[in-house]
Amino acid sequence: MNVSRWRMTRRRWLGSAAALALAPSALTRAAANDAFPSRPIMLWVPWAAGGATDISMRVLADLASRQLGQRVIVENRGGAGGTLAMPVLQQAEPDGYTIAQLPQPIFRAYFTQSVHWHPLNDVTPIIQISGVTFGLLVGAASVFESLDDLFAYARAQPGALSIATNGVGTSPHLVLEELFTARGLRYIHVPYKGVSEQINAIMSGQVMAGVSSTGFGPAVDAGRLRLLTTFAAQRSKRWPRVPTLRELGYDIVAQSPYGLGGPRGLPGKVVTVLHDAFRKAMFDPQFVEEIAKYDQELDYLGPAAYAQACRETFARERAAVERTRAK
Repeated sequence: MNVSRWRMTRRRWLGSAAALALAPSALTRAAANDAFPSRPIMLWVPWAAGGATDISMRVLADLASRQLGQRVIVENRGGAGGTLAMPVLQQAEPDGYTIAQLPQPIFRAYFTQSVHWHPLNDVTPIIQISGVTFGLLVGAASVFESLDDLFAYARAQPGALSIATNGVGTSPHLVLEELFTARGLRYIHVPYKGVSEQINAIMSGQVMAGVSSTGFGPAVDAGRLRLLTTFAAQRSKRWPRVPTLRELGYDIVAQSPYGLGGPRGLPGKVVTVLHDAFRKAMFDPQFVEEIAKYDQELDYLGPAAYAQACRETFARERAAVERTRAK
């Protein structure tokens, strides 16, 4: 073998040896890149910042971050009755780094609005967390003492009664339609992007009344708002003197469970990691105490059970909309 050929062979051998020496570290880096999560996760909340849901979701995100070893960053996208996180999920990569809170209105909006997403087909359910009930509120200085007072004013002053909700097509809006419009009573519907803006409007007198989720709890307890009725099946332990709509003679119960979901096609292993972290976070005493401020309790469902609950909710909303249109 001549000298030049020997040198070429030696260089090839050294190169192969070097590659073999580096192979374990390269494999280690690849494995690390495959580990989930390896970077921050974005949690989209479809309500304005500062409301009860936003605040509690931030507490939950912080607790889940400790379990995941990566930050869970909350981003707000309020408006359109709590549906604006759906386009984000629809367009996101199914890698677990984009998730969103799933509120009740997304299942109804599919039938009442022109949307380009599907609340079942474009979502991978991860975990159900809790649920909110609703109440009819007025300012502490309001002359209205009951639901009948509001009805009487609407009859005497058609179209003058202003009532705020958290958006068009939401549960509060539909309940108002059933209570007022179905009885031939007119009112001014004032939708808000978030609970905090809505509550401030009621307290300041910008609107005469409002239907809101139980984020109103602290303001009611502080005497800044008056709660006229709740929409739950039973009276609240927190406000035992406040009647439900059923007790007032209206067969209406409106509750709104919520959870977290990711884009369609989220891998099962990623779902498991997210579910386990958020399950530990939601049962943390800090989160339980936080949602108790808003008269909420934990209502846990795992991925499979939550997916089934979403399908059942979707079917109920479709039936409800069809009944409404048939009238």
